[in-house]
Amino acid sequence: MVEPVVSLRGARASLGGRAVLGGVDLAVGRGEVVALLGANGSGKSTTVRAVVGRVPLASGELELFGTPLGRFRQWRRIGYVPQRSTAASGVPASVREVVSSGRLSRSRLRPLGRADRAAVERALDVVGLADRAKESVNRLSGGQHQRVLIARALAAEPELLIMDEPLGGVDLPSQRILAEALAGQVEGGASVLLVLHELGPMQPLIDRTVVLGDGLVVREYGRGESDAAARVHDLACHPHPGGAGEPAAVERTGLLT
Repeated sequence: MVEPVVSLRGARASLGGRAVLGGVDLAVGRGEVVALLGANGSGKSTTVRAVVGRVPLASGELELFGTPLGRFRQWRRIGYVPQRSTAASGVPASVREVVSSGRLSRSRLRPLGRADRAAVERALDVVGLADRAKESVNRLSGGQHQRVLIARALAAEPELLIMDEPLGGVDLPSQRILAEALAGQVEGGASVLLVLHELGPMQPLIDRTVVLGDGLVVREYGRGESDAAARVHDLACHPHPGGAGEPAAVERTGLLT
């Protein structure tokens, strides 16, 4: 692997006094799509929040584009879509206004120029919301809200996209639109780290699947092994009667040997 855009080594973190990450090692290469799977409480969301600096590490190392987190300043290179958020957070705004806010890191708070406006229109078109651009986000469905948030991230033209359960609560048609949007970004050279509850329409895009359990990396799967990864994930989230969940239930399948 060439120098990774994300390098997490021995990452430990706690939330509310409870250890959540117990020593996670994770790397994302340039142009690579990496999916994080695992049961609730396995540390998936904490991992991506640590990568974007929203959860401090108790120990371990994090580098972004080869730069230690403490010295990293080029956040415009990263697009982040948080888990279960809403596009407007109760503030009246149009779809275009919300997506345009994704350009602020590039415009340095100056009025948006022609290139900025073109990037916004491209992002709206990619997620299939160009015809809803003038509407209030408060009139959108949950799946459309998620598409607005992804368009906002895409408008910044990031080199790295980090998304926490982008398909959560999204209907299948919207999932397919989001998968197509992501495919276009990957073809353009973007790297992607995303948390998924299930692979769904994203499956063909994924280069590597990392399964987490109890704050640790349980297993990694390469391209073409997503069916095995999905099986491990299903056992972790829905262990058979008498099972102990992940990683114990996973180990009994023989997939970790």
